[in-house]
Amino acid sequence: MAGGWSKDGAVNEQIEASIADELARMRARTGPHGESRTHCAECEEPIPEARRAAIPGVKLCIECRQERDGRTPARVGINRRASKDSQLK
Repeated sequence: MAGGWSKDGAVNEQIEASIADELARMRARTGPHGESRTHCAECEEPIPEARRAAIPGVKLCIECRQERDGRTPARVGINRRASKDSQLK
């Protein structure tokens, strides 16, 4: 049952799209795969054996990983599909 200007099933489509977006984001964040490098891919410093054993497929040293994590923009928890502003345009 639709309400207002929305078509039948619009709410379910919106929920499914939000879930699909979140699943895609989570899959993209899965850890490294494959064989670990012995030296960092960015700065060429040696990666400690303990780090390589703890994180299979590691490519970056701790410092480079922390720097890269600091550059990641914060994720905003707004569902833009349901924004009234986007519906008015």
